[in-house]
Amino acid sequence: MDVFLELAVILIVAKLFGYIATKAKMPGALGQLIGGMLIGPSILNIVSYSEGVHLISEIGVVLLLFLAGLETDVEEFKRVGVPSFLIALGGVAIPFVMGYFLSEWFGYERTEALFLGGILTATSVGLTVSILMEMKKLRTKEGTAILAGAVVDDILGIILLTTLIAMYRKGHVYIEDVGILIGEVAVFFVVSWLVGKPIVKEFLSLSERIDLPETLTAFALAITLIFAYIAEQFRIAGITGAYLAGVLIAQTDEAKRISNRMITVSYSLFVPVFLVGIGIKTDISIILHAGTFAILYSVIAIIGKIVGCGVGALLARFKPKEALRVGIGMIPRMEVALIMANVALTENVFDKGIFSIPVTMVIITTIITPPLLKWIFSRD
Repeated sequence: MDVFLELAVILIVAKLFGYIATKAKMPGALGQLIGGMLIGPSILNIVSYSEGVHLISEIGVVLLLFLAGLETDVEEFKRVGVPSFLIALGGVAIPFVMGYFLSEWFGYERTEALFLGGILTATSVGLTVSILMEMKKLRTKEGTAILAGAVVDDILGIILLTTLIAMYRKGHVYIEDVGILIGEVAVFFVVSWLVGKPIVKEFLSLSERIDLPETLTAFALAITLIFAYIAEQFRIAGITGAYLAGVLIAQTDEAKRISNRMITVSYSLFVPVFLVGIGIKTDISIILHAGTFAILYSVIAIIGKIVGCGVGALLARFKPKEALRVGIGMIPRMEVALIMANVALTENVFDKGIFSIPVTMVIITTIITPPLLKWIFSRD
């Protein structure tokens, strides 16, 4: 199908199924995921995940995190700084240990088990952010903690992946390799905040002097993409850079105007394509043919985040219900988990059979999170 027609179908399905889901008192994001599965190769095979759709979907998740950054209360973020680290630490350590020992128990080799454990550490915050924004819960204590925790979680996951790859390639890893990576991450955040803040402000002021339609919006979008690019050069996920760009722009006088316009741009094309795209990429046959280990691995993925992040939140003096909300919000795995699995496949740690296990886990955690979030946040 031609890419223009594909996008037209995706947008219609996104809004139609999103509307049906909201009428059924479910998050619109879940409806869009289901709509994507329906029109994707797994069922009706109307739309394929072409390069054009993939590009727009990638921009969609970047814009989603940028909007999350715009909505972040920096003072609240500072307040949950230590709690977010405890949440992320628990959410990385517990799933990793559980995944590793479950894999070894099922007879996988140590390297395979380490990678299978490592894949469980990475949270995909895009879906959770979309649902929390829809429910108007992103600026809550739990929403802010999930966002902050996911940023730290992503960094810890990347450090772990880099360490595992180094161990596999060299047979060992030097502590200085890990130190260099941590140093790069620290430099990115410090420099972005100290240097980026005045530059972003000046850049947006410059846009006001250019008398062309929507120059401010275009410059804000450019800043977002630049930060995403710089983050990737520091071996950090691009979405982390986009989120930081949103936080920086939120400190400027133009924040409100940018927010209104970027919401229009994002939710009219990019975010719906991202959410429906998840469904299109989902191979339902993998779930139907998933073996015992794949199902248990997925269960461990869910329990590991709820327990790990929940314990971290409790240590940070969150109430039990708040801790449970944070744990559920950290369940989804997607981009980073699939990247880790793909790296393991490329490095010949996994064969295609083992690769299907984390794919099954990604599908299950993606489907189960929206209704769980809706349920736990409705219990006030």
